[in-house]
Amino acid sequence: MKKRALVSVSDKAGIVEFCKRLVACDYEIISTGGTAKALKDAGLPVIGISELTGFPECLDGRVKTLHPVVHAGLLAMRSNPEHMAQIEKLGINTIDIVAVNLYPFKATISKPDVTFADAVENIDIGGPTMLRAAAKNYQDVAVVVDPNDYERVLSELENGAITLETKKYLQYKVFAHTAVYDSMISNYLAQQLDIRYPETVTFAYEKAQDMRYGENPHQGASYYSEVFPRVGSLSKAKQLWGKELSYNNINDANGALELVKEFDEPCVVASKHANPCGVGVGETVHEAYIKAYESDPVSVFGGILAINRVVDEATAKEINKIFIEIVIAEGFTKEAMDVLTTKKNIRLLELPDIRERRESTAYDMKKVYGGLLIQDYDETLFAQENVKVVTKRAPTADEMKALLFNWKVVKYTKSNAIVIGKEDRTTGIGMGQTNRIWAAQQAIEHAGDQAKGSVMASDAFFPFPDCVAECVKAGITAIIQPGGSKNDQLSIDACDEAGIAMIFVGDRHFRH
Repeated sequence: MKKRALVSVSDKAGIVEFCKRLVACDYEIISTGGTAKALKDAGLPVIGISELTGFPECLDGRVKTLHPVVHAGLLAMRSNPEHMAQIEKLGINTIDIVAVNLYPFKATISKPDVTFADAVENIDIGGPTMLRAAAKNYQDVAVVVDPNDYERVLSELENGAITLETKKYLQYKVFAHTAVYDSMISNYLAQQLDIRYPETVTFAYEKAQDMRYGENPHQGASYYSEVFPRVGSLSKAKQLWGKELSYNNINDANGALELVKEFDEPCVVASKHANPCGVGVGETVHEAYIKAYESDPVSVFGGILAINRVVDEATAKEINKIFIEIVIAEGFTKEAMDVLTTKKNIRLLELPDIRERRESTAYDMKKVYGGLLIQDYDETLFAQENVKVVTKRAPTADEMKALLFNWKVVKYTKSNAIVIGKEDRTTGIGMGQTNRIWAAQQAIEHAGDQAKGSVMASDAFFPFPDCVAECVKAGITAIIQPGGSKNDQLSIDACDEAGIAMIFVGDRHFRH
C-alpha cells in the first residue's frame, strides 16, 4: 500500500515544510479545505478529502473526514490479518501519519464580543475524532497535534522509521490535547448556564515553567497557568528582571497580590511565607512603603512587596536598602529600574492591571490527598447591615477608618489571626496560631510601643475575654471581630470596663 499522510490544521505554522519533507520520503498527502489550498499553492501534490472518500464535503464543511474510508485507514491494525484483508476487499488504503490541530475554540471564546453561536460553531468534531482514532492505533500511525513535534517525526522518518517510543509520546500528547480542548468547551458551557459546582469538574492548565525544586529542595515542581490567565493574576505579570521565580516565590507573591487588591489608595503590602508582615497606605507609593516597612522592619527582610501603583525612584532607593526577593507592581519608572537592577538577586514583576479584582467565575481551590476542595473566593469584607456597635462607647471616625483598614489585612492573614494597627498601617500581626490568645499576644509583642493607640482586628470571634485583657494592657482602643461566641457578653463587659469600643460585623475570615 502507498504511504499516506492526512494533514488538516488550523495552525499552519511549518506545515508546508513538513509536507515537502513527507513527499520527499515518498508519502502521498491527503488534505482538506484551507490546508489543502496552502499546500497546493506551495506546489505540493495533494489528494483532496472528497477525492479520497468519493463523498463531497457538506453542511458548510461540518462533514469532511467523518467517513469509513478515513477511519478504517486510521484504525486498521497492520498486524491483524483480518483487518488488512477487510480494508483490501473494501479498496481502502491505510493512513500512516496524521497531522491535525483543532478549530481555534480558545481564540474564539477569548474574543470580548463572541456569541454563543460562534463559540459552538468552533467546536471541532472531525479533528478530535481523527486524532483519537489515530492515537488509538498508535503502533501503526504517527499522529502529530503539536507543530513543535514535526522535526522529531521527520528526522526519525528520514533516518529509517518513526520509533515506537515516539509514537507512544505522540499518542499521549493527543489525549492530553483533546482533554484540554474538551475541558475548555465544558467549562465554557457551564459558565453559560451559570453552573458553579457540577457533578464532575475538569480544569485545564498549561505549563508556564519548570522549577529547580518545590517547597523544599528535595521536591520536584512546575508552575501551571490557567489556559485563560485571569486579569490581574500572577500569570499575567511580566518579569522584567531577575532569575526565575521559585515555588515559594509564586505562592508568597500571590498572597501579597490578593491583599493589595483590597485597597484603592496607594498601598504597599510586605509579605513573608504567604502572610502579610507589614501593610501601609499613603498619598504616594513612597509614603505607603515607609509605613509598610516600619510595621515590621525585621520580617520584611527577604520578603515580597506588592505595590498597586508605579514604583518611582525615591521608593526604589528605599527598597534597595534591604534585601527584597520580589517586587510586583503596576509598573516601574525608568529611574526606578535603574536603581533596582543594581541588585542581581531581586525579581521585578510588572502587572499593569494589578488593581483589577478577581473575576466572579474564578474558584478558590485547595488540593488534598485524593481530592480537591473548591469554594467561592472570600470577596466580602462584611455586610453593612450586620455591623453592630456592641459596647457602650462607639468607635470614633478615626477608629472606624483604622478598624476597616486592619480588617482588610486580617482577612488575608493565616488563621488564627490577629492584626493591630492604625488607619494607614499595621503595627503588629499575629498569625497561624492554634489559639486566639497566642495570636493576640504575638501581634502585641511585635507592635511593641506602637500597640498603644492601635486598634485590633480578629478574623473570628473571641471565645473568651482574655484577648480583651491583652488589649487593655497594650493600650488598644477599639476592636473589630465577627462576634457569635456564647461568651460574647464577657468580652463586651470587659471592653466596657476598659472604655474600649468594639463592633461585631458577622462575617468571619478564616484562612488556612
